[in-house]
Amino acid sequence: MELDKEAQIMKIGFIGLGIMGAPMALHLVNAGHQLYYVKRGKVNAEIAATNAVACATGKEVAQQAEVVILMVPDTPDVAAVLFGEDGVAQGLSKGKTVIDMSSISPIETKAFAQKINDLGCDYLDAPVSGGEVGAKAASLTIMVGGTEAAFASARPLFERMGKNITHVGGVGDGQTTKVANQIIVALNIAAVGEALLFASKAGADPAKVRQALMGGFASSRILEVHGERMIKRTFNPGFRIGLHQKDLSLALAGAKAIGVALPQTASAAQLMQACAANGWDQLDHSALVKALELMASHEIAKA
Repeated sequence: MELDKEAQIMKIGFIGLGIMGAPMALHLVNAGHQLYYVKRGKVNAEIAATNAVACATGKEVAQQAEVVILMVPDTPDVAAVLFGEDGVAQGLSKGKTVIDMSSISPIETKAFAQKINDLGCDYLDAPVSGGEVGAKAASLTIMVGGTEAAFASARPLFERMGKNITHVGGVGDGQTTKVANQIIVALNIAAVGEALLFASKAGADPAKVRQALMGGFASSRILEVHGERMIKRTFNPGFRIGLHQKDLSLALAGAKAIGVALPQTASAAQLMQACAANGWDQLDHSALVKALELMASHEIAKA
């Protein structure tokens, strides 16, 4: 992928080179940008083969980069990366930008942003949807909170990593949108799991039931992708139950704070808790169906 002649080559820090972060960072390197990252353990081989520069700390990354992108698992991880010992905040200087693409608490996001703004820097919360497949294909949905000016400046970077890019509103609104996304996804997974489990235990071929439903009003991306996973028993993670469980906890905590009842979200969260209790929290979130199967003493299909 070549960088457009009119596009600006930037120095970009990227912290969190995991299942999602590594391919996202690689798209930026392939677009011609200079990458700086914190080396912790084994580094993605494709990134290691580029001119990306390994740094010892988040502080060092921030000193070198104009824009620092975070892609880490949870709210405490973002706090540690930004404000811990030798953290990003210690290396920032006026005019730089921090972009948090993790999925974390909207409330804490606003507090983090204020601290970064007080250093004379911009802050965007830009969580993503699309999983490992979307990260590798640079087709992620990116939902962004922050100022118009900061969003406009960062948009060329987002366009290297995603397709559906929306500036939702102010700081925290990106995270709020991601929480809403995770509610919808979780409830759809539960619905598909219940439907296929019902069909299978009633004696119908779940694969053919899914095929039939794909042509009607019940058709969805979840039925297409995760319905197939449930039938084929391919639960290797694209997005782990443990991470989705964290997102639903954010939804329920937020709902409590604003006085909203989310009964179906609470139900899905309990199914994920049942999966975690049985040691399945490292499986793909489509494995939520295993909690339903446990209660029914019946598997949709055998591997």
